[in-house]
Amino acid sequence: MYVSNKVRDLPPYLFSRFQKKKEELIAKGVDVIDLGIGAPDLPTPKFIIEKLYEEAQQPANHRYSPYDGTKEFREAVAYFYFNHYGVKLDPDTEILALIGSKEGIANFIQAAINPGDSVIIPDPGYPVYQTAVHLAGGKCTYLPLDSQNGYLPMFEKLSRQEKEDAKLLFLNYPSNPTAATVELKTFMEAITFGDKNKIAIAHDAAYDLITFDEYKAPSILQVPNAKEVAVEFGSLSKSFNMTGWRIGYVVGNRDLIKALHTYKSNIDTSQFLPIQKAAAHALRSDLTEVKQHSLVFKERMERMYQGLIEAGFIVEQPKGSIFIWPKIPVGYTSAEFAEKLLEEAGIIVTPGSAFGPSGEGYIRISLSVELVRIDEVIIRLKEFMNKGVKRS
Repeated sequence: MYVSNKVRDLPPYLFSRFQKKKEELIAKGVDVIDLGIGAPDLPTPKFIIEKLYEEAQQPANHRYSPYDGTKEFREAVAYFYFNHYGVKLDPDTEILALIGSKEGIANFIQAAINPGDSVIIPDPGYPVYQTAVHLAGGKCTYLPLDSQNGYLPMFEKLSRQEKEDAKLLFLNYPSNPTAATVELKTFMEAITFGDKNKIAIAHDAAYDLITFDEYKAPSILQVPNAKEVAVEFGSLSKSFNMTGWRIGYVVGNRDLIKALHTYKSNIDTSQFLPIQKAAAHALRSDLTEVKQHSLVFKERMERMYQGLIEAGFIVEQPKGSIFIWPKIPVGYTSAEFAEKLLEEAGIIVTPGSAFGPSGEGYIRISLSVELVRIDEVIIRLKEFMNKGVKRS
């Protein structure tokens, strides 16, 4: 059968390959601990589920949604941004409902660039940026990030030609995969860079509410005049543990949002109305349960961090996200080490190379299991490393 070149040339989604291997090992009786996919294991807060149930009982809620999402949901996003960040948004022109931020990001690239245009993406960074640019017929330019610079964007590493060719720049903090965080100063530099070089900026803020201790992740829209060049993608998947609900939003520059609205109105009809109404209820809450969940992830992070140090890994302690990003022992590629860890210890991690060339030499560990399983992971890691694996 005929298949398009862009689909034929697209590599299999990495996480689906690991899930297949996981199923094979489980079938053989192996106790596999999956730290690969970044899906929170904590339950969706009860008050959100109750709201969904209540709204699902209403026959009127089983019709199509407005293409840009319900007014109720968009106003709740505006409420959240003003209360949490002090940022004012127009619900009618500066907010659009999404069927999860992953969908929104992929469709946004289709709406924002033409075939052949260049998009600057973080390296290492979320793989969907690269695959979505490929599907849109664009070209990727890597924005170098490294541990010595705290994984902050190094715009000075981009050549003059790369800056002239680029139409769009992606940023992501707290970062997937590195768990790096930034202060508002970094976003101020990014807005200045985008404005100077006439490059639109898209900030992926999927992990914005999962932060530890006194750290609070800023919004790029807190920068004065940011809405002239930037949009920000948000998701309820991680912060409210609503991954399967598929609900998110994009806020910011009205021209870019209008373009995405036009594109999406031709291919989907937004999200199920009761889900939007339950999500609006969540965004208007006092975030108490979100903060409690962050405490859970903080405890897991500290336990995992200490275990990795004791096992001989080099790793930085994160201030946010649900990931930890250790450097692997010398003598292995990231893929080789991840494969060996799965085969010999029954632990699934994601090789850093999956996130771009600069991810080589690292693995991404998700904090998506209970403490008792993290303790088991640490035991297995220590045994694994003591078997003769070369250390960093």
